[in-house]
Amino acid sequence: MILPLVLGLTLFGLGEGLLVQSQWGATPWTVFAQGVSRHSHWSLGWSTVAISAVVLLLWFPLRERPGFGTIANMIIIAYVLDLVSTNLAVAHADWLKAIYAVGAVMAIGVGSALYLTTGLGPGPRDGLMTSLHRHLGVSVVYVRLTIEVVVLIVGWFMGGTVGIATAFFAATIGFSIGVSLKIVERAVVWFQS
Repeated sequence: MILPLVLGLTLFGLGEGLLVQSQWGATPWTVFAQGVSRHSHWSLGWSTVAISAVVLLLWFPLRERPGFGTIANMIIIAYVLDLVSTNLAVAHADWLKAIYAVGAVMAIGVGSALYLTTGLGPGPRDGLMTSLHRHLGVSVVYVRLTIEVVVLIVGWFMGGTVGIATAFFAATIGFSIGVSLKIVERAVVWFQS
């Protein structure tokens, strides 16, 4: 279970970094982290860890408990995001920006499928979303949408990059995760037989 978790979170961080380096936008939480980074002068990874820690603190009044996967999520994604965003060349040509954006959605989709199937604890943001859903009785779709729109707008006002890749991510990530989950589930069945 540890290997799929680490691989999944690594791919997730890679995808986040690819979106950042496309300079066509980022995921809502990374837009927020860019805004925090801009004002705190912390790296993008450290800003991501700090945001995750604050989100994790919001779990306690909701009586949520983090798992190993929750802590791994905070550390690995932020570390890989920092590594990619500081070492991968920024895409200047539109064709390369498009490759980064498509690669990002694929990497995050596969990464999500891998780490979600380990059952070692949700990421800080996912745990907050599902807990609010349970406590408020509001559809998880609306809880997630509200949280992501709020952090996107706040991050954008703080100087984070919103663009075509942000919209592309929002429109395609559900499909990418769905397809990836089916592939991972079939692979697990195949390995077990």
